[in-house]
Amino acid sequence: MTKQEVFDGLKEVVSVIRPKTDLSNVDFETQLVTGLGIDSLTMMLLSLAVEEKFNIRFPENMPAPKTVGEICDAVMAAA
Repeated sequence: MTKQEVFDGLKEVVSVIRPKTDLSNVDFETQLVTGLGIDSLTMMLLSLAVEEKFNIRFPENMPAPKTVGEICDAVMAAA
């Protein structure tokens, strides 16, 4: 699985969790809080949905990602 494939899958997940979010300008450097408006509850939902989408489990001691790229890296590390 490539980082681009993870990125595309992540955008699909975000479009379901936050359907009104404009994903046209999202890239690996996009900040989750300021760029996508992800709050703590949405982050929890996003984490669960990403785990289900990619059939992975994030480590419990994993620091909270701050960018889209950090989530992609975490998915690739857990796969």
